[in-house]
Amino acid sequence: GACGFGEYGRNISSGNVAGVYRLYKNGVGCGACYQVRCTTNPQICTKKGVNVVVTDYGQGDNTDFILSHHAYEAMARPGTADRLLAYGVVDVEYQRVPCQYVGHKIQVKVHEYSRKPDYLAIIMLYQAGKSDILSVDIWQQGKWVEMRRSFGAVFDMPNPPLGAISLRFKVQDNAGIKWPKAVIPRNWKAGVAYDTDIQLQ
Repeated sequence: GACGFGEYGRNISSGNVAGVYRLYKNGVGCGACYQVRCTTNPQICTKKGVNVVVTDYGQGDNTDFILSHHAYEAMARPGTADRLLAYGVVDVEYQRVPCQYVGHKIQVKVHEYSRKPDYLAIIMLYQAGKSDILSVDIWQQGKWVEMRRSFGAVFDMPNPPLGAISLRFKVQDNAGIKWPKAVIPRNWKAGVAYDTDIQLQ
């Protein structure tokens, strides 16, 4: 999807994913989690609804969310999914909720578009909590240099530094701005996700 997550964006949260319109925020909204529940018919809609992860941009007819089929059905009471699907578009209530990925800290994935040593593109996976990643800086020639937001949640840079790559993330949460740091090993490869010690709240 438009966030650039690839297969991760299809399978994360058991496939309970969504495209959003206003909440996309030029890609800053990618990876955010929302509780969405339909209000069209209380005989069909559960009170709990479904928790979804934003993995795409979607603009419909006055819609805030375009849910995956799996997520849409999860808003229905047992045995009523077909009736809910028949509506097509339903009224919903939603709120931002913390993303929870048990056993995972943030991973920095070197995007498949990367070409060593000429071009580096990265994306963050398992963005827990209610935090937004606003920007990413890379340590180059003795100073922090801001990477470009290429599209969605993908940040890139031509001619990245040789050797291990130091990164810092500008993260906003309820407590304000933070700058957690991570390192990609010198032998990085396109398509590989690297673990960090970063745990967002």
